[in-house]
Amino acid sequence: MTHADTHAVSLDLQTHLTDLEERGLLIRVDEPINKDTELHALVRCQFVGGLKEEQRRAFLFTNVHDAQGRKFDIPVVVGALAASPDIYAIGMGRPVSEISKAWMQAIANPIKPRVVDKGACQDVVITGDDLTKPGGGLAMLPVPVSTPGFDAAPTLTATLCITRDPETGVANMSTNRAALKSVNRLGLRMSSRIGGSGGYQHWLKYQKMGQPMPICIVVGAAPVLCYNGPQRLPQDFDEVTVAGALAGQPIDMVKARTVDLLVPAQAEIVIEGLVSTELLEPEGPFGESTGYVALEDFNLSMEVTAITHRKSPVFASIISQVTPSESSVMRKVALEPLFLGHLRDHLAVKGIKNVVMHEILSNLRPLIFLQFSADAPRTEIWRGLQGASSRIADCGKIVIAVSEDVDPSNANAVFWSMAYRSNPIEDVLVVPFRSPGHGPSSDKKGGPAGDPRTANSTLLIDATLKGVMPPIALPAKPYMERAQELWAKLNLPALNMQAPWHGYALGDWSDTWERFAQNATSGAWEDNGANTLARRRGGLKPETPARSVEK
Repeated sequence: MTHADTHAVSLDLQTHLTDLEERGLLIRVDEPINKDTELHALVRCQFVGGLKEEQRRAFLFTNVHDAQGRKFDIPVVVGALAASPDIYAIGMGRPVSEISKAWMQAIANPIKPRVVDKGACQDVVITGDDLTKPGGGLAMLPVPVSTPGFDAAPTLTATLCITRDPETGVANMSTNRAALKSVNRLGLRMSSRIGGSGGYQHWLKYQKMGQPMPICIVVGAAPVLCYNGPQRLPQDFDEVTVAGALAGQPIDMVKARTVDLLVPAQAEIVIEGLVSTELLEPEGPFGESTGYVALEDFNLSMEVTAITHRKSPVFASIISQVTPSESSVMRKVALEPLFLGHLRDHLAVKGIKNVVMHEILSNLRPLIFLQFSADAPRTEIWRGLQGASSRIADCGKIVIAVSEDVDPSNANAVFWSMAYRSNPIEDVLVVPFRSPGHGPSSDKKGGPAGDPRTANSTLLIDATLKGVMPPIALPAKPYMERAQELWAKLNLPALNMQAPWHGYALGDWSDTWERFAQNATSGAWEDNGANTLARRRGGLKPETPARSVEK
């Protein structure tokens, strides 16, 4: 691995930023940047500009102002959590190849947090009139506009929203956007769909009790904490315990100042408050990870009761919206191994080798590609397709199975496999009555996104090899390797080879044809002609397979 070799896990964001900068993975921008019009658009360029994953960087903006010219003394960092898998791996303290195992071990062996009396996150405490005065409260924070030209407000994106089940006392930590409404009010979006936010389930319980829901929104924390936000753990599972297992030690937590919740002691910024369970407030438009702008929906309304932060905090934001993005990398690196573990270990699907959630434009959730070994029974392929489509309600609208010679991370190769290895009447199954999932959030007819009129279905495709086939029609591997050596010697543009980049046999290949191929590359092609001259026949239609006659 290029950058993220095994090292100690950073237990706060600023240590992580230092680590990134030392490794050349952070770009410091000291020029004036408008947070409302320029900041996110600049970082977005590395996701839509044709750069390879390993070329993406975190950006630290040290000279931030807003559209009205107000300057902020708090720097803003974007891309520091997951601009690339390498950056994600540094936050995890282990190479990308070990992340899958680390997640599974952490979930199986959680470590409870340690409650401490004080923490750096409360070096500065803002309450009372300082929250409500003009320019005070939330207006003091350099919150960027994520999708300039479409978003209705600056929006917190790199959040850890901490709530607690009023019945069980178990805390939940999730990543939810929060739009600025006033200096002491936020519009909070917690997913209410099936498989959505655990915090929303807590909100329903507080609503039945007739009480507002206490909440703390953490902005900027140790990466192992932040990576738990988008996770899909059971709702009675405290994500802080998994973060502790990833860190190899308990996470220090401190009691919030105005609500009865625990927050990470080393966090950068914490926004405390109460969410109304009586009134909802229009929130949006906001550019969503589906690739569409989410229009106005009635969502949760949060009254801020305190803002606490470190003496010199850094404000963290993430790139979301059209994928690939920082948020999609965070989900992809964690979700793919969880899906693989579910199929391989929980469902015991035979022959499953890999799970790839398609990222570019499609936002991971709808398209899932499964890779199977050549000897996988067809029954197991279909069990895998069904298992992947049903693990999480909003994941796996379309699931496609391919054989092990097809790279599931190459969508073009998957399409090729669909075109030549599947018979739609036999290898395609449409399953009705699926959850509408995570799509554009407002129904055109005016109904909510979960309305039966927006019900969805599932498409399962077996695009695996069903038997032997002729070789892949590319030069064999030794010749392509030699070609790459010549390419480099000629100082031609850098190559980015994608499988299949060389030919290989798929079972339907005889010794005679292998000898023909060797003769052709050795210059003895006339020997092949002598062979076929002796085999000439009459009374046949052109394109008659030779082996159908020569038995």
